[in-house]
Amino acid sequence: MRPTYNNAREKKYILSQSVSQPTKIGVFYTAFYGVLAALVAICMWAFLQTLDPRIPKWTLDGSLIGTNPGLGFRPLPPTDNVESTLIWYKGTHHDNYKQWTDALDEFLAVYKVPGLTPGRGQNIYNCDYNQPPPKGQVCDVDIKAWAPCTKENNYSYHKSSPCVFLKLNKIYDWIPEYYNDSSDLPEAMPQNLKTYIGEMQKTQMHKMNTIWVSCEGENPADQENVGPVDYLPIRGFPGYFYPYQNSEGYLSPLVAVHFQRPKRGIIINIECKAWARNIIHDRKERVGSVHFELLID
Repeated sequence: MRPTYNNAREKKYILSQSVSQPTKIGVFYTAFYGVLAALVAICMWAFLQTLDPRIPKWTLDGSLIGTNPGLGFRPLPPTDNVESTLIWYKGTHHDNYKQWTDALDEFLAVYKVPGLTPGRGQNIYNCDYNQPPPKGQVCDVDIKAWAPCTKENNYSYHKSSPCVFLKLNKIYDWIPEYYNDSSDLPEAMPQNLKTYIGEMQKTQMHKMNTIWVSCEGENPADQENVGPVDYLPIRGFPGYFYPYQNSEGYLSPLVAVHFQRPKRGIIINIECKAWARNIIHDRKERVGSVHFELLID
């Protein structure tokens, strides 16, 4: 049964009420969410005022990263096999080893072209052990010192003696505690590295503040098959690159590890370690060391 209206004015009033009700609800929710968005924006703005874009709020022991840096290697296997750590190729086939040299080209591009790293340019400083970088400047990485591990030489992959680059993960404000006394070295350190440090102490004492590096076969058979290994430009990461403080244009130092004559046709398990008093090696947690395999057909 349809409702009846006493007059046209009553009918008009009821119709206006039915039309204005959704409008009022829309205005209410618009205002409500507008105020809510403004409160969130104010809170976010206030929070950002407490942060420095270059200095982490939590560092070292107070951060999730902690104080024990990890060690990484390049080139990495293709992304479709992300869990693999195997570097496998045929030394005489350019198309076969090209994926590895291309991966190194891409990784090293920022070291060769300063413009690829934001802020890297006029603030580059030619550091040395007795010449650390002034405040606001970053150390240059001498890519010429990596020879024969260079692009022009195919990183020596075509000679079945590949180069692998090592990089220590960055931890803000971390300061290495060096093994800079050959008479006080850990028992677990490889003997050839101990000998190297002893020779450095006699001939180049000023370079002792270095995070040393070792790469060797994991098992006795691997140690026999890996062959001689060379480290370029020196056997470790120079101390003048530390502490890392997120300076504009900073690039991590690299060590080129040249496997000169690895045995062909067999998988060689290799473990590389970074050596400092405050670096703990833990294979399970993947800190202080890195594992990969070589297979050259």
